[in-house]
Amino acid sequence: MFRLDGKVAIVTGASGTLGRAICVSLATAGADIVLNYLSNEAGAKDTEAQVNKLGARTLLVAGDVGDPETAKRTVEGTLEKFDKLDILVNNAGRTADNLLIRMSDDEWDRVIRTNLTSTFLFTRAALRPMIRARYGRVINITSIDGLVGNAGQTNYSAAKAGQIGFTRSLAREVASRGITVNAVAPGIVRTAMTAVLNEAQWGEIIDRIPMARDGKPEEIAPVVVYLASDEASYVTGKVFAIDGGLT
Repeated sequence: MFRLDGKVAIVTGASGTLGRAICVSLATAGADIVLNYLSNEAGAKDTEAQVNKLGARTLLVAGDVGDPETAKRTVEGTLEKFDKLDILVNNAGRTADNLLIRMSDDEWDRVIRTNLTSTFLFTRAALRPMIRARYGRVINITSIDGLVGNAGQTNYSAAKAGQIGFTRSLAREVASRGITVNAVAPGIVRTAMTAVLNEAQWGEIIDRIPMARDGKPEEIAPVVVYLASDEASYVTGKVFAIDGGLT
């Protein structure tokens, strides 16, 4: 079940904690991986090494996901090396938390660009080969903040809610072409983005989670594998909250 042998996947933000877990899970299922990263070359190469150990072929592509040229170059490089593109995981993300009244234009723009604009750019670039093949899986990594909001994160919550609307709308556009579009909304997971929280803040969050603990990247990634698989061929336009019951 849930095999991806012969499939090729692009994963943005592949140098981070969750990106690495997604790449490893996809490779474990048999997929070859194109790893996008911005500046953490060491992290990206570590992810690549773990994927290679699983027997998967890889391609590293550095670049800002908010730049149209990065999306274009990544898809072109994928097609040049692998001659196909089956799966796109829009995982890259960033935060710049602040109360709205104090939020700068730059804090707003950077978060929208990395989380939402990148989803548009990479998906637009990936759709052409997917439509030609009449097959594709687009999986957007959003957040429960896009479902319920969070004080001090109006920019991030808006971007993640935008990804959800994007997912549902695009699913309707491309369903007849054999392409599914779904979203995964992780709850609180210890990653570089949540490292800014102190233990008191962690404790307050954990108290609100019915399962009374944070999630692990390895508990998010298998859902991505399922949505990328043939077993999920009748699933589209859905948002899967993986949050220990928080929402």
